[in-house]
Amino acid sequence: MELIADILLASGALGAGFYCFVLGRRLNRFNDLEKGVGGAVAVLSAQVDDLNKTLTAAQEAANQSASTLTALTERAENSAQKLELQMASLHDIPNTPPPPPEAPAKAASAEVPPKPSEPMFTRHRVGGSA
Repeated sequence: MELIADILLASGALGAGFYCFVLGRRLNRFNDLEKGVGGAVAVLSAQVDDLNKTLTAAQEAANQSASTLTALTERAENSAQKLELQMASLHDIPNTPPPPPEAPAKAASAEVPPKPSEPMFTRHRVGGSA
């Protein structure tokens, strides 16, 4: 009876050893860095690192653009305030035209400006019907 128990115990141990051997080979293939899931995990990890670097660079660029836009907006608001003040000061100017500049004596005698009621240029029709 002991002999049968020893044979069964030895066969069980051999079966368990063979099972562990097969399982170890499968686990090695599963974790292989080129073909198995380990390779896929390594590739995905590298892609995550690249995406994190890209995201960081994009955030820095967005922050820089936001600060530049803020500065430009402040400049535009300051310019708008200055323009509003200038427009308000234009309302204080009278609507009468300024007096004409005084011309030198020689130029005044040579050219006589037309009277404001007369047109500056006139057209004369030569012999035709109206």
